[in-house]
Amino acid sequence: MLRSSTFTDSGPRCSCLPVSQTLNSMDTVLMGSLQHCCCQLPKMGDTWAQLPWPGPPHPAMLLVSLLLAAGLMHSDAGTSCPVLCTCRNQVVDCSSQRLFSVPPDLPMDTQNLSLAHNRITAVPPGYLTCYMELRVLDLRNNSLMELPRGLFLHAKRLAHLDLSYNNFSHVPADMFQEAHGLVHIDLSHNPWLRRVHPQAFQGLVQLRDLDLSYGGLASLSLEALEGLPGLVTLQIGGNPWVCGCTMEPLLKWLRNRIQRCTADSQLAECRGPPEVEGAPLFSLTEESFKACHLTLTLDDYLFIAFVGFVVSIASVATNFLLGITANCCHRWSKASEEEEI
Repeated sequence: MLRSSTFTDSGPRCSCLPVSQTLNSMDTVLMGSLQHCCCQLPKMGDTWAQLPWPGPPHPAMLLVSLLLAAGLMHSDAGTSCPVLCTCRNQVVDCSSQRLFSVPPDLPMDTQNLSLAHNRITAVPPGYLTCYMELRVLDLRNNSLMELPRGLFLHAKRLAHLDLSYNNFSHVPADMFQEAHGLVHIDLSHNPWLRRVHPQAFQGLVQLRDLDLSYGGLASLSLEALEGLPGLVTLQIGGNPWVCGCTMEPLLKWLRNRIQRCTADSQLAECRGPPEVEGAPLFSLTEESFKACHLTLTLDDYLFIAFVGFVVSIASVATNFLLGITANCCHRWSKASEEEEI
C-alpha cells in the first residue's frame, strides 16, 4: 500500500489511493469517471532526499496516471462536445438533428457553429457570451421568430451569420448590436419578413454581403442601407415591392451604386401600383416618379379656385333653370286637364 503524503507547508492535506484499490477501480476509471487528483507535487524548495523511493512504477498505476492526465487536459481545454453534435478542428456541427433548443456547453474555442435544419424556436439570452472565438454561425432552416437583445455582444469576431429559412417578421434596431465584425448576413426566405428598421444595420461598416431576398418586404428605408460603406452584394429579389413615391430615394441610391454593388436586378420586380406591376425594379427612372414631384404655384391655386367658383355658379344656374322648367310643365299639364273637362 502506498503511504499518504502530507505537505503541511504548501497547502491542503491529500491522500492517494492504495494500489489494490486503484486496480479494483480500473473499470470505473475506463468508463469515464475520472476525477482530478488532489495530490500536489512538493515545492522546488522541498528536500527530495527526504521522500521515500517509490520503486519501479506499477503498469496499472502508469495507465491510471496517463488517463488522469488526459482527463485533466480535456477538462482544462473546455472541449466537451454536446450530444448529437460532432466536434472537430473548432467546428461544431449540430445540423439536421431535429433539435428543439440550442445545445448547451459548447467547446470554448468553437469558431464554426452549425445549427441548421433543426426545429429551434428560440435562442436564450447570453448564449454566445463564452464563445469569443466564434466566426461562423449557421441558424438556417429553423423556426426562429426573433433573436434576444445583445446576443452578439461578446461575439466580436463573428463574420458570417445565416438566418435564412426562418419565421422572422421584422428586423429591429438592436438585432445586430455590437456585431461590428459581420461580413455576411443572410435573411433570405423569411416569408413573413415585412419590416426592416432604418437602423437595423447601424455600425456594420464591414458588411459586404446582405441577402434580403424572397421575403415579404414591400418597401425598404434608404437609411437602412446608406450606412453600409463596404456593401458589395445586395439581394432583394422575390419581394412584393410597391414601387410608389416612397421607394424613389432607395432606387436612386441603388442606381448610383450599381457599378460597385452587385444586385439581383432580374429578380426584383414591382407588385404595385398597377401601372408598373411586373416591371423590373431597376428599370424605373426619374421619369417614372415624375408625378411624385408635382408642385402647385399660386397661379395654379387661383385657377383652381376660379374654376371651382364658375362650376358652382353654373350648378346653381342649372338647378334654377331645371326648377323653372319643371314648374312650367306642371302648369301646362294642369291647364290641359281643365280644358278637357
